[in-house]
Amino acid sequence: METVSIGNQTITEFVLLGFYVKAELHLLLFIVFTVIYASIILGNMLIIVAVVSSQRLHTPMYFFLANLSFLEILYTSSVVPKMLEGFLQEAAISVAGCLLQFFIFGSLATAECFLLAVMAYDRYLAICYPLRYPLLMGPRWCLGLVVIAWLSGFMVGVVIIALMAQLRFCGHNHIDHFYCDFMPLMSLACSDPSVAQMTTFILSVVCLTVPFGLILTSYGRIVVAVLRVPAGASRRKAFSTCSSHLAVVSTYYGTLMVLYIAPSAVHSQLLMKVFALLYTVITPFFNPVIYTLRNKEVQQALWMLLYVKQAEMIEGGWW
Repeated sequence: METVSIGNQTITEFVLLGFYVKAELHLLLFIVFTVIYASIILGNMLIIVAVVSSQRLHTPMYFFLANLSFLEILYTSSVVPKMLEGFLQEAAISVAGCLLQFFIFGSLATAECFLLAVMAYDRYLAICYPLRYPLLMGPRWCLGLVVIAWLSGFMVGVVIIALMAQLRFCGHNHIDHFYCDFMPLMSLACSDPSVAQMTTFILSVVCLTVPFGLILTSYGRIVVAVLRVPAGASRRKAFSTCSSHLAVVSTYYGTLMVLYIAPSAVHSQLLMKVFALLYTVITPFFNPVIYTLRNKEVQQALWMLLYVKQAEMIEGGWW
């Protein structure tokens, strides 16, 4: 892997330009995104704690949700801290650190694509085949699906980053983004990036369209099954849940498809950054609420955990 060069001068870092906003707004944006980031971490941590601590939540659905929460903690943490730094000072990042950030982010984003498809498939089996569900979604199969999702993401990331590491970067070292994304990095490459671009395009098509197609198929079959149920509260709840999930999933997949399959459709760098915010910050912010925290079983598990902790503190003489 080569460093960035400008003439005879060797440069060992990139500078992330972030958002072009007035200096007076930097502190406000820092506070807003810090609160959002803290909410993402807290919300997902609560889900993990609830699933691990409650025996009632040791089911395939919550096992997948706990994995999603853990993934999104890592996912946002690979991008947001450097973005927050950019609101306070110049956000510099080494060449190796930049490639590492993209590798972690890209691998986790791909893994989430597959994991969301697994979760939709799980709901399809639970609703359409309730009697056979325990057999169809046994512990080993659940673990296998999660391992496949995680490994698939990192295998794709290894292929792409191996090709990017062979490129030679030159010219200026300013990346017009708030993190090290693929297209801004390719625009700084002096050597021919066509192999890396074509490979990334093909992998993006496969890793985005196939899982998204499975999700649409699963929810389509769920809707058909729900329509057979007499109208009532259960049908309304099922439709509400499906619509919420599809709204979040569509936002996530839609923005990724635009930026990685049809980047030419985005004519503004500002619009590209806004789209990137949707899948790096906004979607992870709403996922804990949409998927789990409004779920009564999770709420009961958290209240029970809080009650037990209070009782332990009282017995230990803390109060």
